[in-house]
Amino acid sequence: MEIIVGKTAGFCFGVANAINKTIEALGKYDDLCCLGELVHNNLVTKDLEEHGLRFIDNIENATKNVIIRAHGEPEETYKKINRLNLNKIDLTCPKVMKIHDIAKQYSQNGFYIILIGQKEHPETIGTISYCGKNCSIIQKEEEIDDVLNKIKKSGIKKILIISQTTFSLEKFNIITNIISKNIDKDCFIELNNTICSATKQRQEETYEIAKNVEFMIIIGGKHSSNTNKLYNIANENCKNSILIENEQELDLNYLKKFKSIGIMAGASTPEKSIKSVVEMLNKI
Repeated sequence: MEIIVGKTAGFCFGVANAINKTIEALGKYDDLCCLGELVHNNLVTKDLEEHGLRFIDNIENATKNVIIRAHGEPEETYKKINRLNLNKIDLTCPKVMKIHDIAKQYSQNGFYIILIGQKEHPETIGTISYCGKNCSIIQKEEEIDDVLNKIKKSGIKKILIISQTTFSLEKFNIITNIISKNIDKDCFIELNNTICSATKQRQEETYEIAKNVEFMIIIGGKHSSNTNKLYNIANENCKNSILIENEQELDLNYLKKFKSIGIMAGASTPEKSIKSVVEMLNKI
């Protein structure tokens, strides 16, 4: 059996940075909490909890030291942290922070901002708070007409399009093409593809591997946006594709019939999860 592991599988810079600095903070502070999951991976969350990190859903439940997760937080959360006089450890991914700065700048310069992303994703919820009053989120093509009507009513002729860092590159291109073709001709569009380069590389590599194997395994949190995008790409290009969080979900007897298996992992998937899957497959 041939096993192909994606070169870009596993932690991206933003995730690795957040985890490493959290571990450092755990050694420094006795009372440390994180607002929401640091990253979307159950194994990482459980490991950090065992080392003393407390996860909270509401900033009001923080006591002394609070971590801002890699996905970032809405602007109002920072104001609450200041009002509560908490010590803030901001581990927002630098690439997400950059999008916040872009959104603020263009909003102040009178642009209508379109954010392409998943409406319920914590990163999108955080980013939209920096976009000012004239903004919209587009997740699906069906929502485009409604947003274009809002832009027309606003009278704004300058539009900025940005994206959630982990959004599907293919879907981003589809949505932006439709907007460009249907928006009023006197409108100026500035397109800033803010999908993270690591996300693009993983999606492209997943596509290439999935086309050339009989079975495809995607490893990562099942509630992780970037991991689910990888699974969708794999499933479109390899009819035998699965999404797992750990090696215990594999059926080795079933996998014996395949001559080639591809492996890709999401940006918040630890190296040990990937190694465990490879070791399990090597038993066949």
